[in-house]
Amino acid sequence: MTEQQIKPWWKQLWPWLLISGPAVAMIGCAITIWLAVNLYADKPLRDGVVKQGLKVEQLKAAQANK
Repeated sequence: MTEQQIKPWWKQLWPWLLISGPAVAMIGCAITIWLAVNLYADKPLRDGVVKQGLKVEQLKAAQANK
């Protein structure tokens, strides 16, 4: 019988296949967060709506006009 040479883990296929799925998901998440912050942060709200922190409220004057 011949002895098999054991390769280090970074030279094997399976660790890279197992790492690639979560790595691609993390990259996609980072890209999505970057796009959301940079492209949609300054979009105006509808007329008569005020954003105070994380809370979005409709103005009373806008409710009276309807």
